[in-house]
Amino acid sequence: MLLTEQVDNMLPEGDPKRTGEEVRSQDPGEDPSVTLFREYLRLKTVQPEPNYDAAVRFLERIAAELGLGCQKVEVSPGRVVTILSWQGTDPRLRSILLNSHTDVVPVFEKHWTHGPFEAFKDSQGNIYARGAQDMKCVSIQYIEAIRRLKAEGKRFPRTVHMTFVPDEEIGGHMGMELFVKRPEFQALNVGFALDEGLANPTDAFTVFYGERCPWWIKVKCEGNPGHGSRFIENTAAEKLHRVITSLLQFRASEKQRLKCDEHLTLGDVTSLNLTMLSGGVSFNLVPPELAAAFDIRIPPTVNLKAFEEKLTAWCREAGEGVTYEFFQKFMDQTMTCTEDSDPWWKAFTGTCRDMHMTLKCEIFPAATDSRFIRAAGHPALGFSPMNRTPVLLHDHNEYLNERVFLRGIEIYTRLIPSLASVPPLPAEG
Repeated sequence: MLLTEQVDNMLPEGDPKRTGEEVRSQDPGEDPSVTLFREYLRLKTVQPEPNYDAAVRFLERIAAELGLGCQKVEVSPGRVVTILSWQGTDPRLRSILLNSHTDVVPVFEKHWTHGPFEAFKDSQGNIYARGAQDMKCVSIQYIEAIRRLKAEGKRFPRTVHMTFVPDEEIGGHMGMELFVKRPEFQALNVGFALDEGLANPTDAFTVFYGERCPWWIKVKCEGNPGHGSRFIENTAAEKLHRVITSLLQFRASEKQRLKCDEHLTLGDVTSLNLTMLSGGVSFNLVPPELAAAFDIRIPPTVNLKAFEEKLTAWCREAGEGVTYEFFQKFMDQTMTCTEDSDPWWKAFTGTCRDMHMTLKCEIFPAATDSRFIRAAGHPALGFSPMNRTPVLLHDHNEYLNERVFLRGIEIYTRLIPSLASVPPLPAEG
């Protein structure tokens, strides 16, 4: 485990060297929670070479400040899951897991008004940084909610674990997917989990109870080669054209279905996009093979076996020598219960109702680490308390307003006690 890189690397080039405490005190008029958020945003945990060591050091410091247990689990080389634990009063009960990821997606700095790792705050209180929405805000909201609850002397029956995982932005395959299979995860005794969601531009808050399955496939078409001046029969290009036509026709039908039914959201339909084309070596040579890659996201309401049969049929109809292979094939379609009779859902929604929050329930349109948590048998909800906020994850000039951020802390300050106080369930004796 490498934890030796200097703290200087956390900050943008040209910034003065300063410790965490000096960063916190730079603006005495700013809410300390906002200052901590901005400090975390300055950590360059950006793919493809995230500075995970800086994030681990940051979290170790927080654990020491709050008197929380801190465990580090290296699930793969250089990929550490950091666990901050607040012990409950009844160890028999299953725990509450508050999950977030430390990595962020790459940036194209020329499109940013402010440096993506400066955490610049404008006169309206908008904080611009990569990770402002996805999802460093939630990480700090968890931390600051627990800070407030501990300061009030509160304790609850169920233990609360905060997990900070790597590599979510590149699929989680070297992070949460491995972590849920390890004994350290089993030892957490998880009963219920919260993970990231999305901003909502309206007054409502979106909560996600399931996710679409990501399938990444590459279709390869073999055909007759020859000189580029001739009409060669059964070329790879002709076969690939047929495959692409079939898949994009299906894409158009799903897009139309979403457009025509106001009750559907993106998570309710299958999205399909052609993302890469490859093949050929010369302008005047008809290639013997061409390939196309597709990103497909399938709702949990779709029969996956039947959908793969459809893929197979499209390839078969395109001609001989047309095959496909999977580069990602997630098959678990578990959804978290949203019935009023479910104790976790009842605690979550009841608390939101008490705060006069309007909830909009959806299937998450992309993929988060929640899918691995659900696949491991634990109910999980995707929830980022950001309303009246445009959805800007992975976008240029990603930002979050400090008032929305602070409101999120208040929300978790109510949600965590409610979830951590759910009465013993039948399976818990």
